[in-house]
Amino acid sequence: MTDLSLTDLAAGTVVKPGDADWDAARSFHSGVGEPTIIVRASTVDDVRAGVRYAASERLDVMIRCGGHSVWGAVPGGLTLDLSGMDDIRVDGTLVQVGGGATWGAVAAELARHGLGVSSGDTASVGVGGLTLGGGIGWMVRAWGLAADQLVGAQVVTARGDVLEVNEASHADLLWALRGGGGNFGVVTRFDFRAHPLTGVVFATLGVDGDARPVLRGLRDTMSNAPRDLTVTYMDVPAMDPNAPAGATITACWIGDDEDAARAALAPLLALDGVTETELGARSYPDILMDAPPADPEQPMPGFVGGNTLLDALTEDAIDRLVSFREANQASVLFLRSLGGAFGDVAQEDTPFPARSATWFAMAGAFDIPGLVHDGNRPLIQAEWDAIEAVGAGLYGNFTVTTDPAIVSRMYSPGTIARLAEIKRRFDPQNRFCRNHNVAPS
Repeated sequence: MTDLSLTDLAAGTVVKPGDADWDAARSFHSGVGEPTIIVRASTVDDVRAGVRYAASERLDVMIRCGGHSVWGAVPGGLTLDLSGMDDIRVDGTLVQVGGGATWGAVAAELARHGLGVSSGDTASVGVGGLTLGGGIGWMVRAWGLAADQLVGAQVVTARGDVLEVNEASHADLLWALRGGGGNFGVVTRFDFRAHPLTGVVFATLGVDGDARPVLRGLRDTMSNAPRDLTVTYMDVPAMDPNAPAGATITACWIGDDEDAARAALAPLLALDGVTETELGARSYPDILMDAPPADPEQPMPGFVGGNTLLDALTEDAIDRLVSFREANQASVLFLRSLGGAFGDVAQEDTPFPARSATWFAMAGAFDIPGLVHDGNRPLIQAEWDAIEAVGAGLYGNFTVTTDPAIVSRMYSPGTIARLAEIKRRFDPQNRFCRNHNVAPS
């Protein structure tokens, strides 16, 4: 391939401080970044030119897909914006997705073909970041992680080389992409194996009273529930007039059989304090949330807490989680059922941690002045750390810290060693470090 530099790129592709569109280009979902330069890529050659320029100038590379990552706030480096690379192609059950596509667009296109891929919950989240971090979605019990459905990729390496990655070519790199994060190159195309999906039944159940018996009932119900059912429990503070405080159970059933979904949910509806709010057939794209619009003048508040993957939702875990929510007024508690297809994947087959987990839990207090005081932040964090200690692993996509030590809590030592060796071969200078970074061995 011919050598490429930024001078080969079309006008408007490179955005620098002082340009008219600089402020718009550096804004992302939860704030405004301060990169050294931005490259808006619409072709693979644009990506190659950006990567090679970063290498020549010794700049870190921050890859932007949907723009939800906290790494956009880290100053300096080259931001590679892939939002112009959002093509979606469907060939049978093989779905090829551009590295800048969002899950809302993918779900809408797949719905036209009667297909689905288990993704996240939010339409504007980028396919790239979520998949490379694993991707716990609404079909996780039926189809596994988003990364489990990844069968191939096109990757631009730190040298600017373009690789076609699949089980027959660079299989070790494919392994790393299934949960090892954006450490290994720029993924310009994701290849997924989709599943037949005519629609889903989506239900919302209201929860009133003590959460402890409800969570016990939820645990017991999901222990032998059909894999077609995935549920989420969420208890939130009052965020605005349109989002009142309270707890809900939301459920997604694969297929449009409302009677089957209602039968699977019957044990939950029999619990004291649980009532049906909504239950009906919907298209998969319609259940993906719209994130609140970004407001550079009011960045999202910080978060004191964390997440963990639980082998079992024990009595102790339930009490700790509910007590955390009760003790912190401005806190949120979130649990999602796992097991099923998620647990069918052998631990060594992907970097993603804790395939033995049956629940994913997240809790944290929003760092809002007046509600969370300087003196009690360490106490809140210590309370969460005690909960995390009973878990089996950490989910990077729900981890907002930029602390490099977090990687040792996300992966086992053996997984880190294998990722580090792959990193050494494909990114020895660690240009791709704006992530949960695995340093090259």
